[in-house]
Amino acid sequence: MTFTFTGKKYEVSDELRAYAEKKIGKIDKLFRIESDASVTFSAERGRYTVEITLRNNGMFYRVTETTSDMFASIDSACAALVRQVRKNKTRLEKRLRDGAFERTSAPVPVPDDDDDEAPEYKLIRTKRFAIKPMSPEEAILQMDLLGHAFFAFRNQEADGAFSVVYKRKDGGYGMISDDGED
Repeated sequence: MTFTFTGKKYEVSDELRAYAEKKIGKIDKLFRIESDASVTFSAERGRYTVEITLRNNGMFYRVTETTSDMFASIDSACAALVRQVRKNKTRLEKRLRDGAFERTSAPVPVPDDDDDEAPEYKLIRTKRFAIKPMSPEEAILQMDLLGHAFFAFRNQEADGAFSVVYKRKDGGYGMISDDGED
């Protein structure tokens, strides 16, 4: 497992780093291929927060835990991650299809758009990621795991059409799809 540690207004000691690697490293046995872990430590008013984001084969798992002790926060976050990973694997294996964890995807190139007459917008953050083929149910599951309001994917049920699922204010889900026409 590859680790990235970040401290937000908090100095990450070698002891804390080693403890986090040991605890989070145990989760790696739940996956078939190696994972990437991003761990962020922060402290505010005697409350210690750990945010762990695991990336494995295109799936993301994110947990944030806050307690009065940083080591307890790590323990609690790891327990929540294990529950999340097991729940997701069980759902995918039972409801969706065989081989849901073996797929690979190639990154989709994003064209550069140089238009001098367009109004200037300030981009704060840019992310690049591979848009994977999956079913709408799997996309909703991934969106819920990440805690996001929307999720972009390639819809397997519509011959790889670009689609976005989103959470509606009434508690349901919606989907926007590309019709394939230019």
